[in-house]
Amino acid sequence: MAQGHSIPLIDIAKLFASRGVKSTLITTPLNAPPLSKAIQSSKNLGFEIEILVIQFPAIEVGLPQGFEITSMATTHEMKEKFFQATFLLEPQIEQILDQHRPHCLIADSFFPWATDVAGKFGIPRLIFYGPGFFPMCASLSVILYEPHLKVSSDSEVFTIPNLPVEIKITRNQVPIFEQNANPFLSKLLKESRECEERSYGIIFNTFYELEPAFADHYRKVFGRKAWHIGPVSLCNKAAGEKTEMRGMEASLDEHECLNWLNTKKHNSVVYICFGSMTNFSDPQLLEIALGLEAYGQEFIWVVKKEKKEKEEWLPEGFEQRMEGKGVIIRGWAPQVLILEHQAIGGFVTHCGWNSILEGVSSGVPMITWPVSAEQFYNEKLVTEILRIGVAVGSEKWAPLVDVKKEASVKRDAIEKAVAQVMVGDKAEEMRSRARALGEMARRAVEEGGSSFSDLTALIEELRSL
Repeated sequence: MAQGHSIPLIDIAKLFASRGVKSTLITTPLNAPPLSKAIQSSKNLGFEIEILVIQFPAIEVGLPQGFEITSMATTHEMKEKFFQATFLLEPQIEQILDQHRPHCLIADSFFPWATDVAGKFGIPRLIFYGPGFFPMCASLSVILYEPHLKVSSDSEVFTIPNLPVEIKITRNQVPIFEQNANPFLSKLLKESRECEERSYGIIFNTFYELEPAFADHYRKVFGRKAWHIGPVSLCNKAAGEKTEMRGMEASLDEHECLNWLNTKKHNSVVYICFGSMTNFSDPQLLEIALGLEAYGQEFIWVVKKEKKEKEEWLPEGFEQRMEGKGVIIRGWAPQVLILEHQAIGGFVTHCGWNSILEGVSSGVPMITWPVSAEQFYNEKLVTEILRIGVAVGSEKWAPLVDVKKEASVKRDAIEKAVAQVMVGDKAEEMRSRARALGEMARRAVEEGGSSFSDLTALIEELRSL
């Protein structure tokens, strides 16, 4: 019930439906309209896919009616209440399973109770875990071995134990829910891990060629069933599926956006977007604007800000000076469509897994700016293992609802990172590696590819139960 989770789940439902399996998405009233729009193209092709709507118990936990998506939370208290409400969904899901008796239940990792509910009816429960094998292995190693407790400060570097390659990180970059710092989140994580061990297996939105050592490591060391079926976003072929079909309607007409990109040279535009949950302070946004202007790079910048007469997050006269050179999209952007355009030469990203995969699939090198959750792990994958990006210098994990008063990353670092990805021999080497990965991603989901074959194996196994 967050864009970063619901978008790939929609695509997973579409993938199953495209293989002749009837798929049903369970959602709430607020989330139903965008989901309905997203599956329309699959229904038009004759695939069996539908939506069931249940009520979200917001009022029962002290939230307003209609509070049904995580991005509405502006305080820690609201976020905790939201998670508490998700546990109250259990009776409605049990009723649906009793009535429909599906052959399998796929539920997000944030619904640990779904394993026991499915078990009541002898139905296998598969977990959808948002990130890939590498961040999962890193996370499990930190939880099991607690290396972050053996250093003397938050900024001291340590090695994550028991991984196929050496990865160094600081306690500042370890997700807060892995540090036992928040009792509620720690309890949720513990329950999620326990249900993971008792579930039938896990679906990963990734492809084997992206992280082979970690796919093998996860299956061998942790001994759990897992299927890689991604990048699931590649199930969307038509332009319409890559715009409003991605969950929300774009804030800028895609034709206007593409027409602007069509006037630009290949690999000349940097795309900047920090996902649906990240809220930067005005001083940080100002540093981004000044960094872009100082370097003079053409850009598309997605910002969650409404147009106002006076905007303190922008230098005075910035948009007038940048006319023809840059586009600011306020709100939701057709990200997949933008990234696939030949004019895009770099992607400044918060390192959310969907964005990482969409960047990889488009063959675009990245400037990594992690903020929270597993994003610092994802940064290591991009910059150190795949070597298709550079870090902007973000050093500390921050809660998603935090509003910082100061800028943690300065304009000089932004300007330098953009230059490293966009210009020079090293940039071309990164771009070449990124393109090769993009080709691998597309082959993985085609018939005979690693993800196509894993999905086939999963469906056949479920049918045999």
